Amino acid sequence: MGFYHSFWRMLDMPEQRPKITWPLLKRVLQYARPYRWLIGALLLLILVHTGLSLLSPLVMRDLIDKTIPARNLNRLILLAVVLLAIPILSSGLNVLQQRINARVGGGVIYDLRVALYGRLQRMSLRFFTHTKVGELLSRLNNDVMGAQSAISSTIVNLITELIQVGAVLAVMLTLEWRLTLLGVVILPLLVLAARALGSRLRDMARKQMEANARMNAMLSETLNIGGILLVKLFGRQKVEIERFSQRAAQVRDLGVQRAALGSVFSAITGMVSAVGTAFLYGIGGYLVIRGDFTIGTIVAFGSYLGTLYRTLQGLANVPVEFAASLVSFERVFEVIDLPVDIPEKPGAIVLQDVRGEIEFEDVCFSYATEGAPLLSDVRRHGSMDTIGAVLSGTRPEAAGEESAPRTQARSAALEHVSFRAVPGQLVALVGPSGAGKTTLTYLIPRLYDSTEGIIRIDGHDLRDVTLESLARHIGMVTQETYLFHDTIRTNLQYARLDATQEELEAACRVANIHDFIQALPEGYDTLVGERGYRLSGGEKQRIALARVILKNPRILVLDEATSSLDSESEALIQDALKRVLAQRTSIVIAHRLSTILAADLILVMDRGRIVERGTHAELLAQGGLYAGLYRTQFHKGHTA
Repeated sequence: MGFYHSFWRMLDMPEQRPKITWPLLKRVLQYARPYRWLIGALLLLILVHTGLSLLSPLVMRDLIDKTIPARNLNRLILLAVVLLAIPILSSGLNVLQQRINARVGGGVIYDLRVALYGRLQRMSLRFFTHTKVGELLSRLNNDVMGAQSAISSTIVNLITELIQVGAVLAVMLTLEWRLTLLGVVILPLLVLAARALGSRLRDMARKQMEANARMNAMLSETLNIGGILLVKLFGRQKVEIERFSQRAAQVRDLGVQRAALGSVFSAITGMVSAVGTAFLYGIGGYLVIRGDFTIGTIVAFGSYLGTLYRTLQGLANVPVEFAASLVSFERVFEVIDLPVDIPEKPGAIVLQDVRGEIEFEDVCFSYATEGAPLLSDVRRHGSMDTIGAVLSGTRPEAAGEESAPRTQARSAALEHVSFRAVPGQLVALVGPSGAGKTTLTYLIPRLYDSTEGIIRIDGHDLRDVTLESLARHIGMVTQETYLFHDTIRTNLQYARLDATQEELEAACRVANIHDFIQALPEGYDTLVGERGYRLSGGEKQRIALARVILKNPRILVLDEATSSLDSESEALIQDALKRVLAQRTSIVIAHRLSTILAADLILVMDRGRIVERGTHAELLAQGGLYAGLYRTQFHKGHTA
């Protein structure tokens, strides 16, 4: 009963007219422009195919009215051959038409996916931290397929059916105008049926896309290696199966409702067509009895009328299908039209001969999303309609501030950060977790742009240089090491695609991972598994270090790069890094005393600010936050 209640309630929904505008149509048709010659050939085939389809009723009319009554055996054989040849030729033309149509459709899918993927590659980290991967995959797959059907299917069908309607009506009027009027008198009923249910079918298509996106979002979250590991560790298999069951049920129910609504539409148009056919044979039969025209004419008319009604029914569906396709185009265009929040200036400077001087001047940064280029809240998918800032919460009210524990939660990630790192200098970032250390390092390669202030490399504002040249001169090992599900060789060559085996081995020796790789059965051609999960944390980090060493950048950013290594491996890597870091500017988030002691400058961060700076000895002498951290963390770890 629940399904029928929701179905009939759906029929009573207020009509929402499709937003079909000329600018949108023009933009959609632009994707067909590269294939205009193929589409032209397609139209020619449609014309020939339509002409062939009009011959069969005329042949049948000739057989009934002339050939059989005249007992003309030669003409009978000729017409039988024609009746056999027409479907054979039509089938061949149809095969060729489908092949061309598939090429056009495949090309449109390719163009849309490349445009979408290219736009997503240019978006900043802010976009990806606020958008579910499953939603993006849904737009790259389901929505692109829906948009493609507008060009390769809906528009082609529209043109085909318009040609067929015109040709059939022309032939019918030539044969007998009175029967033609009888056949078309019911057309207003078809139009009314299309208007009554068309927009509701479009709305159901939108809801089905959104439900699919929600289901895909959950799949991408729970079936990747990290997600499935979390599910198993907390024993939540039953919970996740139930959640997936609910989302899959939404997809199922919407599919059933859409199919039911479509069947109602087909039933109504079928009944209307039956009324027209009954009129034709009833009144037409009476006119045959009166001798106004022949039996062959009414038989031919019956065939043409069936073709006309089928074509008109298809035409009635075209606005619905096209509007549903436009929903997909709107969702695709929403991503393509997202403004790039890390823009590259026209005529930006290409960094060359970088010395490695880094300067932060009164830099502020917030993860707040106001004004950020995100997907619209109305069309966001998943359990959360909106997502707030990454750093949530504010400082306690004055009344309770003294008794409240000190936390790093705040509205701004960085506040008025200023420092200068000279070429070849090792700068260590120290501070409590959440103090803003990682955020500061993310601003150097422009993964985010500062909200206020200026960041310079060799005196150039980061906003004035090309992103490609900036990335070429900065090497970064992030806190969470990521490896592709590929071989060790491929993961290393991501830094330099043309790196030789000797260069790979040299970088791996510096990172103290070469001997381990050589001991593997397949050596450098060993698969690391999804996200590198076949390797230990320390092994992944050493491969990540080797990858950045292979890149050979002028500026190195290491975010807890040795945090997962045992003491022996760390000692070997620290010795190697002394040689690697000697001629480079290095920004290191330090959680090991050995790194801090080697630093030329230590920046102590707290709640997004640099509260102390100096060498190890100078900071200990100050007796401030650094001295407290040293006593509770570094010194304890050193003496242990």
